[in-house]
Amino acid sequence: MNKYALLLLLTLLFSIPTRRSEAPRVLTGIDVLVETGFQSLAGRKIGLISNHTGVDPAGVSTALLLHRAKGLELVRLFSPEHGFEGKKDSKVGDSVHEATGLPIVSLYTDTRAPSEKSLEGIDTLVFDIQDIGCRFYTYISTMGEAMRVASKKKLRFVVLDRPNPINGLDVGGPIRDPGRQSFVAWHDIPLRHGMTVGELARMFDAELKLGCDLQVILMKGWKRSQYADATGLVWVDPSPNMRSPVQALLYPGVGLLETTNLSVGRGTDTPFEIIGAPWMKSVALAESINAAGLPGLRCVPIRFTPKSSKHKDKLCHGLRFWITDRSSFDPIQLGFWLACEMRRLHPKAWDLKRFDRLLVNQRLYDAIAKGAKATWVMEQVSRELSAFRKRRAPYLLYK
Repeated sequence: MNKYALLLLLTLLFSIPTRRSEAPRVLTGIDVLVETGFQSLAGRKIGLISNHTGVDPAGVSTALLLHRAKGLELVRLFSPEHGFEGKKDSKVGDSVHEATGLPIVSLYTDTRAPSEKSLEGIDTLVFDIQDIGCRFYTYISTMGEAMRVASKKKLRFVVLDRPNPINGLDVGGPIRDPGRQSFVAWHDIPLRHGMTVGELARMFDAELKLGCDLQVILMKGWKRSQYADATGLVWVDPSPNMRSPVQALLYPGVGLLETTNLSVGRGTDTPFEIIGAPWMKSVALAESINAAGLPGLRCVPIRFTPKSSKHKDKLCHGLRFWITDRSSFDPIQLGFWLACEMRRLHPKAWDLKRFDRLLVNQRLYDAIAKGAKATWVMEQVSRELSAFRKRRAPYLLYK
């Protein structure tokens, strides 16, 4: 072989693209349960708290997997907000699960917890729902209420753990005021808690002294630094208006404003990626937010017309958000910056009297209402987070 042929061969060899090794897929709690032959639930009579997000890698529901499993009995299903299929945006009634024929008891009612009648014939409650890492996303509140009942009734409570899709490292936002528990502020945690549902269950049990017979089926392969797109898991919209990991990351900040008279994009294709109102000074607001130089974020003024929800069929002036670097982006910082600038630019048009419903922090609410600067607000918030990180440390299950 002459040197030209050898050179050509080497060129071809080095130009062939090498196959990149795929990152191992995270095994969720249900995956591990299946892998171990359902040993943790052997002989148990089970009530499953789940919805459409409780699935294995092939899309088979946890309900069907438990129904088919030998050595245990799935007695009844329980559904959270949005129902078992995750499609409803209103009150959810009881129904029947088509695939198994089992009754589905709604937990999104006035009581928000399993009734004594609904627990008949059950000795174990299993929880398998995908959370998004935000305090006012109500699936964790449903878990907490069910844990409280399980403790009183001496039932075992098993959490099939799933990833925090916006990572398990970053925390942000104020802690709820003492004594102000609600379904959107169930425990003393910040707006962005940086924990999995299994870790939260451990915190709830210990800090509220529930004395729950709690077991967490740990994931395999999940790292705290991972976002949803690094897990190898299929994204399933956790609720009708939570359609992407980007929206989940924006939600703790942008969602904070939706109790006011702003549209946060419900009724559009991009909920929580946009905000607006017919009266908003969108150009001035965009200039102000961009001038603030918030890390990992840019925004542009837009116009949109929601097809449903707030400001339905009305032309809204607003902003669209781009996350340019999620490692440095802080959704809480964005939320407070928007609130403070909305107060400055729209002192009369922006109605913030219900802003504290999700914030649940009277001191910060009063300060924003009086025109506080966003930099001051964030300084107050950061002081609380150090103590929370220490509080949550004993309950963390992953590195």
